This record gives sequence, structure tokens and C-alpha cells, in this order.
Amino acid sequence: MSDTVTPTSWTALTTLPGQAAAEALGDMLEDQLSPDGIGVFEMEDGSGLWEVGAYFAEAPDETALDILAAAHGAKPFVVSELPPTDWVAHVKRELQPVEAGRFFVYGSHDADRVPDGRVALLIEAAMAFGTGHHGTTQGCLLAFEDLVQAGIAPARVADVGAGTAVLAMAAARVFPEAAVVASDIDAVAVEVAEANLAVNGMAEGVTCVEAAGFDHPALRGDPFDLIFANILKGPLVALAPHMASAAAPGGHIILSGLLAPQADEVIAAYGAQGLTLLRQHPVGDWTTLTLTKA
Repeated sequence: MSDTVTPTSWTALTTLPGQAAAEALGDMLEDQLSPDGIGVFEMEDGSGLWEVGAYFAEAPDETALDILAAAHGAKPFVVSELPPTDWVAHVKRELQPVEAGRFFVYGSHDADRVPDGRVALLIEAAMAFGTGHHGTTQGCLLAFEDLVQAGIAPARVADVGAGTAVLAMAAARVFPEAAVVASDIDAVAVEVAEANLAVNGMAEGVTCVEAAGFDHPALRGDPFDLIFANILKGPLVALAPHMASAAAPGGHIILSGLLAPQADEVIAAYGAQGLTLLRQHPVGDWTTLTLTKA
């Protein structure tokens, strides 16, 4: 079997009212049954219900699932078996090129669709996380486009939690003279970033490092005129003091990985560090924040 084809797996899904109860059920599910992945999302039908989903490599213990659901006031879990799937082939069929301002993010299967005069960024379907198809990445590209249109000219750029480094590549393409650093806490993500840079002919344009937050020599020293951080709410709040310290006076920070209701908490955390919100970019359920350091 190809290593792009996932073996048979199982999902377990339920719904219940209230974010706190849903998150508590998700935490308990993770502690008790150790699934391969968990998702907790608000339903978009206005019902006020939240969905809790878990993914398993082996058939889960349905009795344990029933007990957890009952203990948290949720409906019984619906367990489904998923057949083997060639996810790369699926992604190539489903993912269309993404346009965000001047940027055109595409896979090699769409190379013949790249329009003239655009900043084209090639990210293979096998590396789909962070390709620009997710609302948070699109939001970051649109926020960056706004700053470019406003006339920014950053000399130093950081992409913290870079994943596939699509944001770092966008910055390096628009500002080829800038010193651009892409960092990620995951060593595999750093390898993916380096591979993407190579295939885009940008191996010399971005420095890739493995780091938690700003804990790397490449991320210390002179402040950054522009910082991207497309992560999650918790890490963004925790990084607020470090982000503010790393930003140059008059510099900009683009933050994402946020559901719209989470924005206020992040804005408050960065406001406490002297950063001012310039704009929010909503894309679907997600939002991107652009802040500046006075």
C-alpha cells in the first residue's frame, strides 16, 4: 500500500450544548481513550450545539464512549468506519488554486493555471497543511497584501510557526532584499519548509530554523519589521510579550489561527503589551489580526 494511502480508521462524533461542556468532553476523551485526533467545533446551524469528534486508528471502545457521552450530557457517539483513502489523490481532486491579493497558491497539478503577473507559490498537495487553502493562511496573505499596498518595506521578517513556510515565501518574493526567517517547533515542518523553498527556487531567500517561539539565535538580535504567527489562540496569548519585544517600533504583526470569537482575548493580550489593532480579516469562521507597535 502506498504511504499516501491511510489504512482503515474510525470516527466517533457527538453533539452537546455549550462550549465549556464540549471542551471538557474533548479533554476527557483524550485522557481516557487516547484517540489519534480530536476536534471540538461549534455547529453553524444556529442551534447552539457543539460537535465533538475523535479519530482512531483502531476500533474504539463504544461502551467507554457511551459512558463519557452520558457523563457530559451529550448524545451517544456515532461511530463510523472509514475505508482506506489515498489522501494525496483526494487533495489533488478537491483543492483548487487559491488567490489572495497578488498571491496565487497552487499545486503542481495546477501549474498550467498560473496567471501572468501574480506571485505564484507552489505547495504540493502532500503538504496540504498551510497551503493557503485554510482560512487562516488566506487571511494572513490578505492582511499582508494590505500592508504591502500601504507601502511597508520590511528589512527583517519572521514567520513563527511557519508550517510549510508559505507566508515566509510570500514575504521573500515581495521583498527579496529582506532577511526572512521561518521557524517551527516541529522538525518535520522545518524539513517541509526547506523542501518548499527549494521547489520554488527560494532556498537562499529564507532561513529555516527549529524553535519554540523566539528561542533561537536567528530570531534574536535586531527587531523584526514584520512578524507572521499563524498558530492557535493559546500559544499566541503566551507569546504576546515575546512578540512585542521582537517587533520593531512601527513594525507590524499578523496573527491568525483564531476562530472569530477568540479574537478579543488575543487583542487584549497584545494591547497590554502596547500593540494596537489595525484591522481584522474574517475568512469564514476564522479571523486574522493585523497589529502595529507604536
